[in-house]
Amino acid sequence: MPEAASAQATRATIGASEFDRDTALVQREPGVYDIDLSAGWTIISAVNGGYLLAVLGRALADALPHSDPFTISAHYLTASQPGPAVVRTETVRTGRTLSTGQASLFQLDERGEEVERIRVLASYGDLDSLPAHVRTTAEPPAIPPIEQCFGPEAAADIRLPSGGPAPVDGSSAIADRLMLKLDPSTVGWALGQPSGKGEMRAWFGLADGRDPDPLALLLAVDALPPTAFELGISGWVPTVELTVHVRSRPAPGPLRVSITTRNLAGGFLEEDAEVWDTQDRLVAQSRQLARVRLS
Repeated sequence: MPEAASAQATRATIGASEFDRDTALVQREPGVYDIDLSAGWTIISAVNGGYLLAVLGRALADALPHSDPFTISAHYLTASQPGPAVVRTETVRTGRTLSTGQASLFQLDERGEEVERIRVLASYGDLDSLPAHVRTTAEPPAIPPIEQCFGPEAAADIRLPSGGPAPVDGSSAIADRLMLKLDPSTVGWALGQPSGKGEMRAWFGLADGRDPDPLALLLAVDALPPTAFELGISGWVPTVELTVHVRSRPAPGPLRVSITTRNLAGGFLEEDAEVWDTQDRLVAQSRQLARVRLS
């Protein structure tokens, strides 16, 4: 069998991929779910915020009468760790086209006391029922073809010109689960030559070939290296708050993600993200407030 055909034959399907298994919850009672947060979605030692958002998004999809996230806002209260967690949901309001709920994820700390890690408020609906009419001035990001882009520095297989730099300290397990190819114009930080523009662009997908869906969009907006790297700042950039708007169900194939930062002040920066699918549709947008460790 040709290599391309073999790869296509082994592609994971929605509902049967590692992402689906690692976001699966077990209902303990109505509105309450148990999950074992996978170490496969960590950055250094903390669980990735986009993965956490997908976990809570999946819990709300089960608890609410509508299944698709339209808007979801998360406050990250304490760093989540791999291991057991419980998600508690509450239905705030239900309507004909939209339902609103909130959810929180809890873990036990070293003293055995329950600690809230993340809290979200979200509105859900039916993406397939939305009208097809679009009127926009937004344009897809100009990213080179995927074969001309580079894997993240956390991945072991990156090869930049002149041999490339050594991997960034604190490599992350999540990189092995993503197909992430960065626009060469946004990887100056990896060579010690950050552009200072606060931009990051990449092709995004799951490593096992699973096509994107609304839950995967919640992961995509928080999967790229921080824009702070291109501002010449290294180190952890923890998320304080993240709001995602899902605009459409994405078409099959890799996504294009563009993230920009315009203002770093007082030790905080914003990241504005756009996610585009293979049909040149803007399928998700987000804004994140993150803390920057300047020293």
